[in-house]
Amino acid sequence: MGGFFCFAGYGCVCNNRIIERILGIAYSNPRFMNIEPVVDSSFEQPFRITQEEVQRFADLTGDNNPIHLDAEYAATTSFKKPIIHGMLGATIFTKVLGTQFPGFGSIYLKQTLEFLRPMFVETDYKAVFTIKTINAEKHIAEISTEIVDATTKKVVTRGMATMINAEKF
Repeated sequence: MGGFFCFAGYGCVCNNRIIERILGIAYSNPRFMNIEPVVDSSFEQPFRITQEEVQRFADLTGDNNPIHLDAEYAATTSFKKPIIHGMLGATIFTKVLGTQFPGFGSIYLKQTLEFLRPMFVETDYKAVFTIKTINAEKHIAEISTEIVDATTKKVVTRGMATMINAEKF
């Protein structure tokens, strides 16, 4: 069964299989998370992205900025090496929220993003999710989303997801 890749506000049902099929990105731990859907519940998902995946994302989106793809060019920038597309890093949010928690049947209503630091290939990251609010009457939750560099412990991306799931919220 296929799915849609959703950007903020479009109300798509999120299912990450299409991202994994098109980009070939395989995130670890694909089973459902057993999370208590209450405010302040927190969960995390480790991941890393390869240069090959960055190339596939560039091919898919048409974003062929050399800062992502050309090591020689990137060496002349303040980053000194290629950086991952911010939106590629953020795909971990739709993957986890659409397939693990709250999981299948979820509808993404909104996702804000702030790109605070660059992300680099072959670096260990973890996505951290914390339920901030739940409106049980409307089955809506706001979930804080962060990507943390697993080595430095610095937040590289942060935002807030607003999700509907009639079974979980």
